[in-house]
Parts: sequence; structure tokens; C-alpha cells
Amino acid sequence: MRVIGLEKIRQVLPTLDPLAAMESAFTAYSSGQAVVPPVGEMVFENPPGDVHIKYGYLKSDDYYVIKVASGFYDNPGLGLPSSNGLMLLFSRKTGEGLAVLLDEGYLTDVRTAAAGAVAARYLAPDPVERIGIIGSGTQARLQVRYVSEVTGCRKVVVWGRTAGNVALYRDEMEAMGFAVEVVDSAGDVAARCNLIVTTTPSTAPLVGSVRKGTHVTAIGSDSPGKQELDTSVLAGADLVVADSISQCLERGEISGAIEAGVLGADDVVELGRIVAGDVPGRTSVEQITVADLTGVAVQDIAITRAVYEAIYSGEG
Repeated sequence: MRVIGLEKIRQVLPTLDPLAAMESAFTAYSSGQAVVPPVGEMVFENPPGDVHIKYGYLKSDDYYVIKVASGFYDNPGLGLPSSNGLMLLFSRKTGEGLAVLLDEGYLTDVRTAAAGAVAARYLAPDPVERIGIIGSGTQARLQVRYVSEVTGCRKVVVWGRTAGNVALYRDEMEAMGFAVEVVDSAGDVAARCNLIVTTTPSTAPLVGSVRKGTHVTAIGSDSPGKQELDTSVLAGADLVVADSISQCLERGEISGAIEAGVLGADDVVELGRIVAGDVPGRTSVEQITVADLTGVAVQDIAITRAVYEAIYSGEG
């Protein structure tokens, strides 16, 4: 079994197209071409953290993938990243272990950010006035980087719980060419932006309302009990999109809205169907749209395969 470290993964990623990989993954998933068992999960209280085990395969692939990814939210205070993990790649024909990708959670971060950009490509208004970011961690950075591939907007409005982290975020993003405005609340972000991305592990709603013509991509609510959007945001949306309807019935913003009785499962469309052109995405500048991205194993399969084949293509 080959072992691929983070340095090699970082070297090869710029040669790949993560957005195209995510579009293909979502399309395959929504067309029934993927086998994805329920998410395995462990939740910790002291210190707070969670571990997700996601796995599956595409029916047309020669591989299956098992991904382990963790988030421990006190880690930054210890000088450690909050996320970690690895990907395991196996032959679907023989069960032989082919590779361990010691990505330390980086591939999960990249595929999540690329999925956010895919959602924005099909659902964000045109033009995007300002990109609103709730949170100031790794995903808050990567979401802006990848969303910038599908919109010309370079104005960012950000709010986060910790002033020092937000200041560091502002400095880093401004060094990358973005104009960053720091505001006092998540509500201020929603009031000023028509493209909003929420990236926190919050267990209580942070965004209570949005303007007409706004798209919201909710990233952080990937476990039961997490919630970043008030259920009224989904109730008032013209289009609610899930990365996986079956998964979003158990976790994410959609599950909370259904439990509250303001949304039904039949009101939700999968992102893969929009990418495939089976159903429309945004059709009006006045629409409010919400994408609930809980993270699906097909994303891990797609990015793992892409990295492995880019490194070992032609070796047999």
C-alpha cells in the first residue's frame, strides 16, 4: 500500500480541477451511480469534537474509499489545526489496499470548499455584490478562494466569534487580493451580502433572516445538533438544495427545518440534479436560495481518486 503525505498532495492539487470533480460526483450520486452507506460518527464533549467516517464507491469505478475526518474545536488554542484525518483507497475488484492519503483533513477541506463553489455557480445571484462569511477558520478562507473561481466579486464581509482570529483572517484574505470588511454580528453580514457562506460548528442559529435575491450555502451543520440558520430562513426560501436528501434528513439545516414543520422532504432538490440539468437552479434575481452541504462520501471518492491517479497515472 502506497503512502501519500500532505506535502505531495499539496503539490498535485493545483494540477487538478476540484470543481469539475465535485460536479461529476454530485451528478453520479443523484443519478443512482454511487453506493454510499450511512455516515459513521463519534461525538466528544470534553474537549468538544467529532469524527466522521464516510465511505462508498461509484459503480463505474475501480476503487472504494474510506475517509476518517475529525474536528476538535479547542485545538487552535493548543496551536493545532481543528481538523485532521486521512483517506484510504482500495481496489473494488480485489479489496487490495492501494493507498493511504495522509492529508490531515486537507482534502476534506478542499472538497468542501469546491462543493461550495459548485453551489454558488448554480445558485448565486448575478452579480454578487459582496461575499458574506460567517466564521474565520480554514473553511472560511477556502470558501472564498474557491467561490472566487465562479464570481468576479472580490468584496468580503466577515463576522466571527473571536476578534483576533477575524483580524488574522482579514489580513490573510486582503493579502490575496480581497477587500475585507469586519462587522459586529452575523446579522450584519446577512444585511450587507447577497451570497453568504456559514462555516461554523454552531449549535444555535446565527443567521435569522436574509435579503431578497440572496443565496446561502450552509457548510458547518454536518452533525445532528449543529445549526447555523434559523428555520425561518429555509421556510422563506424559494429553493432549498441538499447535497444528499437522505443525509440531510438526519443532519444539517434541512433536518431542523423539517423537524420544525416548516419544510417537507418533497420541497428539497439535490444539487446533483441541478448540475445535471434535470431541474433548474436559480431562475430569478429575486429568489432566496439555500444549499445545505453536509458532506457526502462521493466527494471524498472523487478527490481521492483524482489525487491518486494524478500521481500514479501510467504506472499500472
